[in-house]
Amino acid sequence: MSIAFIGLGSMGHHMAANLLRSGQPVHVWNRSPEPVQALAALGAKPAATPAECGIADVVFTMLADDDATRAVLQGGGVLDAMAPGSIHVNMATVSVAFAREMAALHVERGIGYVAAPVLGRVDVAAAGKLNILAGGSDELIARVQPLFDLMGQKTWRFGSEPAQANAVKLACNLMLACAIEATGEGTALARSHGVPAADFIDLVTSTLFAGSPVYKGYGGMIAEERYSPAGFKLSLGLKDVRLAVEAGRDWGLPLAFGSTLQATLQDAVAQGDADLDLAALGKHAARQGGLN
Repeated sequence: MSIAFIGLGSMGHHMAANLLRSGQPVHVWNRSPEPVQALAALGAKPAATPAECGIADVVFTMLADDDATRAVLQGGGVLDAMAPGSIHVNMATVSVAFAREMAALHVERGIGYVAAPVLGRVDVAAAGKLNILAGGSDELIARVQPLFDLMGQKTWRFGSEPAQANAVKLACNLMLACAIEATGEGTALARSHGVPAADFIDLVTSTLFAGSPVYKGYGGMIAEERYSPAGFKLSLGLKDVRLAVEAGRDWGLPLAFGSTLQATLQDAVAQGDADLDLAALGKHAARQGGLN
């Protein structure tokens, strides 16, 4: 079973590298050539165009957003090159509406479609320990499960419709961003009364939120004011929160925290934090109180 991987950013590069352990040919393409060259040194087969990846039996994509994915799949000729019966696995965080659009388009062409967004930062991707959220038919997921096992520690099933997995991923990222914002605001409140950030984070991660990797990991970054290099850019956090709010609105579901957080993230981006880690919500909360 030949494999292709399109989109070799900070996450995709490591995911594609882990697929090389399958022993099957792995064709790779990226807009910038450096990640392709790095993977070629490990045995991957560089593709000159996205369409060249369409010859594979299974094509993975890990692109930034709806527009980038559409541009590569349709504008880049990937779908035109894919044979009926092949499978496209979209591992990016995309909108629910886009997931439905893609599912219908793939059915028209006789191509299998699986949504498989992931939970985990860059170090988790490198270790092959991602949590993979899969939506799609049982038969298609069973065919690609051995490949999921190379990239992740567990595959979580969320329905036969690909869009269901994307809805779950957006819900997860909304909760993640809300937790980081709460940590940033709580830390700013403690600091405003003369309490060191590290002492406050030590308290909450040892009591109220003991055992939580989110509060401990992001709380530590906020306490140390360690916002770069970004494992997950704040601008991407804004994109995901916006998509979550839109997904709720489509079903008449108001997301009060989400809407407020979207405005906060927009303000942080406007103040120059777009390329910092999402933990920079802590920086923004402190800045609002004149604590930076």
